[in-house]
This record gives sequence, structure tokens and C-alpha cells, in this order.
Amino acid sequence: MSYDRARELIDAAHAADPHKATDGRAAELVYADRMEAWVQKLVPADTPLLRLAARSQHLERWSVPRASFPMDRPGYLQWRKSLYTKQAERARALLLQAGIAASEAAELAVWVSKTGLKTNPGTQALEDAACLVFLENEISAFAAQHAEYPREKFVDIIRKTWRKMSPHAQELASGLALPSGIAALVQEALAS
Repeated sequence: MSYDRARELIDAAHAADPHKATDGRAAELVYADRMEAWVQKLVPADTPLLRLAARSQHLERWSVPRASFPMDRPGYLQWRKSLYTKQAERARALLLQAGIAASEAAELAVWVSKTGLKTNPGTQALEDAACLVFLENEISAFAAQHAEYPREKFVDIIRKTWRKMSPHAQELASGLALPSGIAALVQEALAS
């Protein structure tokens, strides 16, 4: 089936990630699994296309290092936007290679490119899943990497993350078992 072939191609691209997770797998394969799991919780009647989109969220992200853009806020935003476009086009190409209809490949590319955030249900589902993966799996390491950030900056990051999520995703995020220091930051972000 074309969806199975598309998944194989996406996962083969992820497997080339030189960064490894603690279990030795390519970091982007682990991320793809987490994204897909959250999409399935967020959208119980999800489709194979939405699951493929979830797996494409960070497609070959490792190939465009953050340091390849200026290390300031505008540079960060440029880097992220370039990734959205690159990942969407790469995912679309892989789906077409797998025999997925051009219309479906184009729809997936819209979601992965973050087009229509808050208005396109597929795009919003991916954003919700990405925020939940960040809160559940990545925020502690992020905080450790940026120990020089003042507390207010972390609170602002969490506040911005929370605003990107749908009410359903916010409800799911409220039930996450976070480390006490992170949980305190979340409480502070939501109170202000």
C-alpha cells in the first residue's frame, strides 16, 4: 500500500539522522514516534495521511543546523521558517515517490509547512502534537541547555507554547507529569 511505502521512505530519511537518542536510535525516529502517538491521542479518528504528516514534522531537520542562521531571534525565526518549507517539500516528494495522490501529498505539505495554524485542523493537530512532545519530552533538556536564561524567559517560552495549542491540547498538557521545577514554570506561565 502507498501509505506503508511512504512511511518506509520517511523513516529511512529519519534513520540518516546522525544524532542518537538514549536508546541508540536516530533521534528523529524517536521524535516521529512521539509525534505520531500524540496525533493519535489528539485526533482519535486520524487518517493515515495525518499520521504520515506527524512523522514528517522534523523530516531531515538535522541537515539544517541552527548555527547556519544568525544566532538571534530573527535568525531563529528564519531558520524555523526555512525548515517548515524544506520539510514540507521533502515530505511531499517522498509521498509522491510512494505513489500517494498529488492532492494528498499537497495537503500533507500544507500541514507540515504550518500553513493555516489555528484554522486548518491538520496543521493545528501537528502543532498541538509538537507542543506536547516539547512539554513532555524536551523541555527539561532545553532548560538545562539554556541555564543562562532568566526565569522570565522560560515562563515566556511556556506561555507562547501554550498559546499555540488548541483547548484540547491544553487540557492534555495539563495532565502531564512534569518535573517539579518545570511544573512550577508552567503554573507561573498560566497564572500571568
